[in-house]
Amino acid sequence: MSEQMISGHATTGAAIPAPVLAPSAPSAAGGTFADVIRRFTPNWFAATMGTGVLALALNQFPLPIPGLHAVGTGLWLFNIALFITFSVLYGARWVMFPREARRIYGHSAASMFFGTIPMGLATIVNGFLAFGIGLIGDQAVAIATGLWWFDAALSLVIGVGVPYLMFTRQDHTMEKMTAIWLLPIVAAEVAAGSGGLLAPHLAPAQGFQVLVLSYVLWAYSVPAAFSVLTVLLLRLVLHKLPGRDMAASGWLALGPIGTGAFGLIVLGGDAPAAFAAAGLGEVGRVAFGLGLVGGLMMWGFGLWWLALAVLKTLHYARSGMPFNLGWWGFTFPLGVYSLATLALARTTGLAFFQVFGAVLVVGLTAFWAVVAVRTLRGALSGALFISPCLIEAAMREQSDVV
Repeated sequence: MSEQMISGHATTGAAIPAPVLAPSAPSAAGGTFADVIRRFTPNWFAATMGTGVLALALNQFPLPIPGLHAVGTGLWLFNIALFITFSVLYGARWVMFPREARRIYGHSAASMFFGTIPMGLATIVNGFLAFGIGLIGDQAVAIATGLWWFDAALSLVIGVGVPYLMFTRQDHTMEKMTAIWLLPIVAAEVAAGSGGLLAPHLAPAQGFQVLVLSYVLWAYSVPAAFSVLTVLLLRLVLHKLPGRDMAASGWLALGPIGTGAFGLIVLGGDAPAAFAAAGLGEVGRVAFGLGLVGGLMMWGFGLWWLALAVLKTLHYARSGMPFNLGWWGFTFPLGVYSLATLALARTTGLAFFQVFGAVLVVGLTAFWAVVAVRTLRGALSGALFISPCLIEAAMREQSDVV
């Protein structure tokens, strides 16, 4: 093992999660395709989250710009190709290198990125409703329904499975904590928002079932995510910002707030018709009001975290931020907050939310363009194919030898 590997990643404290993200770790550059598979990790699915949410946000852009729907459709189709490619590569790792793949269960940072898989899939589900119906008709709804049930089940398993690993097999401290703890937990509320979009396309009985389960998914995720946010705030006060390699993680806190607000608004919008069809019309009217008021309150809370994320990014920018796959954290949280803003614009009719939502989508597009180009460069060079589990195992072997 090289001296660079040991000196770059044998440190303690906030730098521990860096191998998940840092470009300085040993890569697959110059290696074979098998090396790429051996080092392929779930954090690549963060790219499908960011790409998918951009496609959805462009499709809802409040200004009438010709061609945006076509651009969104193209991004969605590209995202499907990305998701399939990543799924094949990661599945191949489990088939070809099962012992090494299992090391992720004990890794305190890499395991958090299991949550990116169902969240990336959720953007594809939503795309079938936004773009697929125009391409293949009602078959798109059937596909979206099947994928949504799978996504919901996967989110439930990851949402409790990864925290269980944290409690039983991993080492965590307050100082090492970052917002990546949110990733496995938030997947369920992302599925809840997708369920809110799906329910109106289904028969009344099936739509009511999906709506009820979506509320359960929302409650399964949001309170736990807010608990993590509370601890994260304390960690930032006590131990200051994490290292530069984790700079983009500051945006992840915006994710559960934006998704939670979006879910409440969309589910509340579905509730009057769905509950009335089930003979619970009064409950549906209450749910609509709670969705709007709750969404507004969560949006305001998100505004605080958005301002904080901007300030933290400016702080990091002064000393330079090394590029890594963690930069996709700039996209999805901002994207779901943009969608929540645009949902409030449609529900309230207020121009402020339309204008602010448009500004957010423009910012999201700029972030995505920068991160996508740099990711492509890193993928072609092999520099981004990093497995922190293998690095950690190699460091242990080196330590035993010494």
